[in-house]
Amino acid sequence: MVTNGCFDLLHAGHVTYLEQARALGDVLLIGLNSDAAVQHLKGPHRPVNCEADRAIVLAALGCVDAVSVFNEQTAASFLTITQPDVYVKGGDYTLETINQEERRIVDQAGGKIVIVSLVPNRSTTGILARIAKQG
Repeated sequence: MVTNGCFDLLHAGHVTYLEQARALGDVLLIGLNSDAAVQHLKGPHRPVNCEADRAIVLAALGCVDAVSVFNEQTAASFLTITQPDVYVKGGDYTLETINQEERRIVDQAGGKIVIVSLVPNRSTTGILARIAKQG
């Protein structure tokens, strides 16, 4: 199975999500947004950690089998290459709000999309807001 994201400041919400994803199958591959993609998606002050550091931290987790960095702003090319049996997304998505090109690629390959629960009040944006407030 695969999932993807920025994983900029790894926190309990990320780890819980990745453990839930891994529990759905035998192997978990993460598609990691490149620095350029994160900056486009999140703004000029992101990522906080560079893609190499984010990849090293993710790869060190016991629930993660491999990490692949991709430059595009969506996971469409990554999904086309990996052809996952299961594509895992967080509970902030629904089948209707997920990128529809990504959904189509997974569906056409015979895979399924699984939405897993989020840990409430855990986000990189929230962490950065608290740091900015303290500074």
